[in-house]
Amino acid sequence: MSQQGYVATPPYSQSQSGMGLSPPLYGHYGDPSHAGAPPGAMKPAGPMGAAPGGVLPPGPPPPGPQQFGQNGAHAQGRPPQRFPGPPPASSAPPSYAPYPPATQSSYPSPLPPASVSQLGRQLDTMHISYGSGMAPPGQGPPGSLSAPSGQGPPPPLQPSILQPGSQVLPPPPTTLNGLGAPPMPPPGPAPPNAQLQPPPLPGQTLGSGFPPQQGNYGPQMPGAQLAYPGGFPGGPAQMAGPPPPQRKLDPDAVPSPIQVIENDRATRGGQVYATSTRGQVPPLVTTDCVVQDQGNASPRYIRCTTYCFPCTADMAKQAQIPLAAVITPFATVPSNETPLYLVNHGEAGPVRCNRCKAYMCPFMQFIEGGRRFQCGFCSCVNEVPPFYFQHLDHVGRRLDHGERPELSLGSYEFVATLDYCRKNKPPNPPAFIFMIDVSYSNIKSGLVRLICEELKTVLERLPREEPEAPSAVRVGFVTYNKVLHFFNVKSNLAQPQMMVVTDVGEVFVPLLDGFLVNYHESQSVIHNLLDQIPEMFADSNENETVFAPVIQAGMEALKAADCPGKLLIFHSSLPTAEAPGKLRNRDDKKLINTDKEKILFQPQTSVYDSLARDCVAHGCCVTLFLFPSQYVDVASLGLVPQLTGGTLYKYNNFQMHLDSQQFLNDLRNDIEKKIGFDAIMRVRTSTGFRATDFFGGIVMNNTTDVEMAAVDCDKAVTVEFKHDDKLSEDSGALIQCAVLYTTIGGQRRLRIHNLALSCSAQLADLYKSCETDTLINFFAKSAFKAVLHQPLKLIREILVNQTSHMLACYRKNCASPSAASQLILPDSMKVLPVYMNSLLKSCVLLSRPDIPTDERAFQRQLVMTMGVGGWRGGAETPRALDSCVCRGPHRHVSVAQSHPVARAERPDRRPWPAGQRVRAPAWCRDHPPPPGGGSASLKPALTPRLPCTVL
Repeated sequence: MSQQGYVATPPYSQSQSGMGLSPPLYGHYGDPSHAGAPPGAMKPAGPMGAAPGGVLPPGPPPPGPQQFGQNGAHAQGRPPQRFPGPPPASSAPPSYAPYPPATQSSYPSPLPPASVSQLGRQLDTMHISYGSGMAPPGQGPPGSLSAPSGQGPPPPLQPSILQPGSQVLPPPPTTLNGLGAPPMPPPGPAPPNAQLQPPPLPGQTLGSGFPPQQGNYGPQMPGAQLAYPGGFPGGPAQMAGPPPPQRKLDPDAVPSPIQVIENDRATRGGQVYATSTRGQVPPLVTTDCVVQDQGNASPRYIRCTTYCFPCTADMAKQAQIPLAAVITPFATVPSNETPLYLVNHGEAGPVRCNRCKAYMCPFMQFIEGGRRFQCGFCSCVNEVPPFYFQHLDHVGRRLDHGERPELSLGSYEFVATLDYCRKNKPPNPPAFIFMIDVSYSNIKSGLVRLICEELKTVLERLPREEPEAPSAVRVGFVTYNKVLHFFNVKSNLAQPQMMVVTDVGEVFVPLLDGFLVNYHESQSVIHNLLDQIPEMFADSNENETVFAPVIQAGMEALKAADCPGKLLIFHSSLPTAEAPGKLRNRDDKKLINTDKEKILFQPQTSVYDSLARDCVAHGCCVTLFLFPSQYVDVASLGLVPQLTGGTLYKYNNFQMHLDSQQFLNDLRNDIEKKIGFDAIMRVRTSTGFRATDFFGGIVMNNTTDVEMAAVDCDKAVTVEFKHDDKLSEDSGALIQCAVLYTTIGGQRRLRIHNLALSCSAQLADLYKSCETDTLINFFAKSAFKAVLHQPLKLIREILVNQTSHMLACYRKNCASPSAASQLILPDSMKVLPVYMNSLLKSCVLLSRPDIPTDERAFQRQLVMTMGVGGWRGGAETPRALDSCVCRGPHRHVSVAQSHPVARAERPDRRPWPAGQRVRAPAWCRDHPPPPGGGSASLKPALTPRLPCTVL
């Protein structure tokens, strides 16, 4: 691409770091094998190479890591990497002057303005337009939001165009717009080499009652340097004259995620969405609609970053839009939609393609009077089994097309034969093992008694195959501190029996018969045990606990019973007892903002990684309820729940009268939700592209099979696709996801989801079919995966660069010619910069010492298994919790759903009533308010435990 017109530049002629000649950063994420440019690789002269017209702007270049140029690693034949390693350190002294110190504020940001705030500066200082139509250079587009002095009233506002002057005063930060640029000083000469600071604006209010910007916790800081023509950020001010007069912006015209959500609800909410059309973009995940399966999977099961794939790999590389799908195979289906049909082909099993092994689906074409079918994925011609034969009608469609779900629907299930079972024998029903930490702190806080009392209710609601049938799930009980206590609760016993295992180095199961039992048969013995456990350990003074041996014992019990299952572990402290998996406190704030910060997200020992893989191999899912009062190393303890398809619930400083209801709701929802065990997933594609990378709570021992100990309605797997040949616009792109799993009743099944996408050789069709929510889900997971191996600063820069490349490609190839100071956004991606800004400011990617390390690791693991719609904790219906939509500097935005939800409480930690207008000193559960407080409006939260980040 030529540089001229590639990236929209601000009104001042200035290079933007990480843009211009930077190559497409398209490839696998987090690959530590590529650490930097090869020796001798040529790089552009500056962050953008030559300025338009071939003249470099005066002044030294800003500091920052150089990106690969067109003569860099990609020209040398290396595969492009989205998250390459850091560039090699240079011993040569810098040729530029260092940045002058900026004014400190109450929330100092570790992000360098030259790299991470690049996109924020563009949004705040450029003209914004959605779609392809733009006004000619030099003329203001209709609906201009700037207010020229000395003229009549402005024309009616159009929210699709934002046209500031050459210097603008942005709106203050809100949940809708993020941070703006700092205000300009009044016109007047500036002394040479002066460090300009914006004057304070006491009591100033912009727009409709927005308070002035407070705090300094975003990329644009009030103390940041102002840029002028010919100058660089932080460098000497080189001014040819006084700056032009300021023009105010209407904050309501900034792209608003909430407005986009509400508009989609207004236009598509409550309607029937039929999936018959190939490549149509579904309603947003926040829009309630009725999905009618007519040959393609519901968007509840599969959502794509774009529903129109580029025909060639070069086109995909040029657009920089990742080709990915977020698959939630067990997504909850509302009661007003038809559940999945179950197809049973008997001992013959499902009909499949002989070459690619794709299952029978609506994409198969029957030929030769119905005696053969041609696979839609690999074009192989297969014989139709005699039991499956049916004649064709006058259009070549089988006469039983409407009677067979696999021929007319996008999602359905097959009954699997013994060939799909372990050791060629039917599986046993799964088991649930409850493992309770009975250390001193849990006994004294009353947590153990609360758990035991609640289990009496929860066990009555164990999941079942049919609502009227009794549950086939067996249950077992273990307590532990430094040692493990197994309980025999066989139905013919008068009292439960306890067996103690003190050898935690090589743990074993002391009994088989009587440990895993049917709840209804042993109900009286189980209730007797639950009543005795709090009294049994009431005098315990043991503070040290083990953790890895607990999981090992549960896995061994399931292995001995030859069944899959779930371990529900209730734990509260760092495992410091002498045993495998012993951990130490490594919460070192000195590692923050260094290259070693990634260590904080890595498990402390390899014991937990190998343990998680063993659990997956034996169908053992681990769900962890964590009640920490101090550092517990979530990065290590949470690895097993993440990789085994379980869930990590965390309750900081658990207080019985405040948090017990939330905990009990989570426990009930986790027990009751739809789940499949011992699952293997395979994603097949049509010729021309293939699945290359996977993100989620999974284990992969090869390049194709995704192994999961369990998968439930909240878990999603994100799949990235790459071209290996040219795609055809006529045939499109086909995706089939097949999940082999064991039901809660012990039946082996195959769940199939099919999706057909369009293909085009026009970039405009690609951008028009994008879905921003899915894009952010993909970027969040790929970036959070990369934090284990790459510096956070480099990850943030790459996210900004790729966002800029996507928008710049649209500007150059799809939009009408426009002024260089205008930033044009495609209508389907107009809030992408806002969402990306939220992701950059998430507590995982934003290094701040005041955010606990455990909280950052928890948010990272939560997002890695999250679907596009966020995480609802397994609840079938939204839970009503007090939450706030903050209006001042005290605000939150979700990474996954971009929904400004956070829980608010009074200073005494009692919840505010819903609908209450809250002002300082109100505070949010996860983040304290900045100095000066803020206001918030409370309403019931739809997703109360979505990760929230301070904007």
